[in-house]
Amino acid sequence: MSRARFLICAATVAAAMLASPLAWSQAKPQRIEISAKRFSYSPGEITVKKGQPVTIVLKSQDVAHGLRLRDFGVNIRVKAGGTGEATFTPDKVGDFTGHCSVFCGSGHGSMTFTVHVVA
Repeated sequence: MSRARFLICAATVAAAMLASPLAWSQAKPQRIEISAKRFSYSPGEITVKKGQPVTIVLKSQDVAHGLRLRDFGVNIRVKAGGTGEATFTPDKVGDFTGHCSVFCGSGHGSMTFTVHVVA
């Protein structure tokens, strides 16, 4: 095979790989919207894949709230009626509990959120 033909083949394979949906899905984070309202999140739990980036968008429906996922270094804080977001890549499999990180009233301590990370 000539050098020129080899380079054309290599360029074609590289272009096909970059255009594949798998390559694009790995680069673009999964976007998940979560509503916070005294004293719960909706949805209250999500399932994501290990190694795939996730963007959590937190929207307050009433007072100031937060969402802290200590295991992934995430802490989103939003003002009353506000929106905030954070992107992270889960690096371990398991079930992880997040908590409201802004005091929001008497039920604040029981306001939890669960992230299930699967392989």
